Amino acid sequence: MAKYSFSSGYRPFILILLLAIGFSCKPQKHQTGLIGNKAMVVSAHPLASEVGKTILLKGGNAVDAAIAVHMALAVVYPQAGNIGGGGFMVIRENDGTVHSLDYREKAPIHASRDMYLDAQGNALPEKSQNGHLASGVPGSVDGMVRAYEKFGSLPWTQLINPAIQLAEKGFELTAKEADFFSDFAIKLKNYSSVEPTHFTGKTFKKGDLLIQKNLAQTLTLIRDKGRDGFYAGEVADLIVEEMKRGEGIITHQDLKQYKSKWRAPLRGTYKDFGIITMGPPSGGGIILLQMLGTIEDYKVSNTKSKYGEYLHLKTETERRIFADRAAYMADSDFYPVPMNQLISKEYLLERFDNFDPEKATPSSEIKEGNIINESEETTHFSIIDPAGNAVSSTTTLNGNMGSKVLVAGAGFILNNEMDDFSIKPGFPNMFGVLGGEANKIEPEKRMLSSMSPTILEKNGRLFMVVGTPGGSTIPTSVFQTIINVVEFGMGMQQAVDQPRFHSQWKPDLISFEKSFTDRQLFENLRKKGHKLSERNSIGRVDAILVRQDGTLEAGADKRGMDTASGF
Repeated sequence: MAKYSFSSGYRPFILILLLAIGFSCKPQKHQTGLIGNKAMVVSAHPLASEVGKTILLKGGNAVDAAIAVHMALAVVYPQAGNIGGGGFMVIRENDGTVHSLDYREKAPIHASRDMYLDAQGNALPEKSQNGHLASGVPGSVDGMVRAYEKFGSLPWTQLINPAIQLAEKGFELTAKEADFFSDFAIKLKNYSSVEPTHFTGKTFKKGDLLIQKNLAQTLTLIRDKGRDGFYAGEVADLIVEEMKRGEGIITHQDLKQYKSKWRAPLRGTYKDFGIITMGPPSGGGIILLQMLGTIEDYKVSNTKSKYGEYLHLKTETERRIFADRAAYMADSDFYPVPMNQLISKEYLLERFDNFDPEKATPSSEIKEGNIINESEETTHFSIIDPAGNAVSSTTTLNGNMGSKVLVAGAGFILNNEMDDFSIKPGFPNMFGVLGGEANKIEPEKRMLSSMSPTILEKNGRLFMVVGTPGGSTIPTSVFQTIINVVEFGMGMQQAVDQPRFHSQWKPDLISFEKSFTDRQLFENLRKKGHKLSERNSIGRVDAILVRQDGTLEAGADKRGMDTASGF
């Protein structure tokens, strides 16, 4: 595979870093995340974060570490980490050069617009959410190969071996993991054509080893054959056989012709900050820039007397922007997404001209703007290497355990991303988000996403790497985390820890985490006409902040097992 070196390598410093590791990285006091002098990895699982750090200590760069973390998450976090799904990666080199990689799944070539409708035209969401027909063509392996071809520095085998070892030797389950796998066993049994007994054969308990021999074999083929270890040969045959048994439609031709795509990142500004994020087929980056562009003209505060005003403003912004998402956002290879207009200042001012600071606007009165011609189980990781190169990557199977179909003999779970298309215009997906004609199902089209891997600059220098899972809540969670830092003066961990709120066009309500208990604020929002709904956690943000002294502070979300590892 061809190699591409990040500018300003850092190999001469590795020996110094190895000597310094004993005292250069330590947890700080209340609401301060792990501090690293040189490098940081934040992911959804401690074992995956350690894998990433190990790669960096061996001299690998941020993309090397990202590939290794992605593959490790496919083993230790199979509810969202994957080789059977897809995602997006945003990269910033230390000289400021930026890239974004779209490895989102595609609709199979035999997919059709009305494939999830019955004879009367009624939507059949069960088919788009569970089972073989719910899966798009996976993009993760091709994406990691493409990233390696452009930026890889260590041997490919070194990046895949840690995941193979974790699958082959197993890893000990926490009590929470044991409960999760025990609860999901029946769904995996019901939807897989061959029972995956390593998941369903027993009730797990804390301390049990999860060993995945077939997954180890698949990862070994990917290690030894690269892309052909997944999209051709034995694994491809196993995928197609699984499809035939379950009446799915992914074929050898689908696998052979899948290609991830390098795209120009979506760029914007917020005051002194440069925003680098993902464009279509992710709508998340557009939503984020629209929210930041709208709120930029308002003075916001998190003081007790002013926080309610901020939440009202944020909610009104979200309602208008999610209406735009339904109408205008889709795979730009198939639909002319008006990106520049959607994020322009003139458009945002026009969209917000009926904003009333004292009164909520009912969603029934909100339409898309006037344009001239994802359960929430995703996972995110953020990485900064010692040279200052940064990666923000979000990947998913869509719902928890995706389609609940495990490919027999290959050991990995397939996505249920077809539900992210508009299976019927005006019918909500599993996250309650409405879709329109732009995001209709078409062969080889990529389904619309909310994933928002993002990198911030301040005065031209790297400032923050951030992202989260959470379906439709992804861009709003990223937005809140950014505002917590740049407007409210929080550190990275404190910004991640704060209670979150989410709203979208429909349903017409504000969701809030139950950890937030300011009843007076709720009463003030109700007086403005807002409906509120308590829920469990929103998102699991993993982020890194470059502090004024040049050190790195991690924000690892306590809502999950998310963990930082650095040096």
